[in-house]
Amino acid sequence: MATVTCADLSASDRRADTMTRVSSWGVFEAQAPNLAVFGAERLAAAPAYLATLRKAGAPRVHPIAPIIGAGRLFVFMEPTSPKVRDLRERGWYALHNGVADTSGTGGEFSVSGQATLIDDPELRTVAAVAASYQPEDRYILFELAIAEARCNGYGDVPLPDPSRWMP
Repeated sequence: MATVTCADLSASDRRADTMTRVSSWGVFEAQAPNLAVFGAERLAAAPAYLATLRKAGAPRVHPIAPIIGAGRLFVFMEPTSPKVRDLRERGWYALHNGVADTSGTGGEFSVSGQATLIDDPELRTVAAVAASYQPEDRYILFELAIAEARCNGYGDVPLPDPSRWMP
C-alpha cells in the first residue's frame, strides 16, 4: 500500500472524520529506516499492545504479536475478539511495544493509523510466513497502515533520527 488518504479508500473503508494520510510499513521503512529498525526490534519482543476504539468511542487495549513482512505490518486475531469488530467498524488503532520495566528500559516505539481487513490468500501467506508463530486458519488478518510512528527513550539506548515520522 502506498500513501493514501481517506478519499482514496472505498466507501466501506472511508473514515468521514479525517483526511489522515497513511502508508505501509515499507514506505515508512524507506523514508525513516533507522526509526523502522528501532521499531521492528521492539515490536518483535511480543507482546505489543493494540488499542482500538469501541462503538461508543472508549478505548480498548489488547496484547498482540505484530508481524512485519514484505513491507507490511500485520496482525492476526481470533474472529471472536472484540478488536476484530472495533477494527472493522472504525479502523483506527494505536500499537505500542511492551517495555521491560517501569523505567522504560530499551525504549518505546508506537505507531498509529488505520487497519484494513485482508482477505487476499497471497497476503495471508506472506503474513503467516513472516509470523513468529503458526497462525490458525480461523484467524482474521489485518494490515496496519501507518499515520504516525514515534519513539522515546530514557537515556539507556540511543534513539534514531528522526524519532517521529508521518507520511
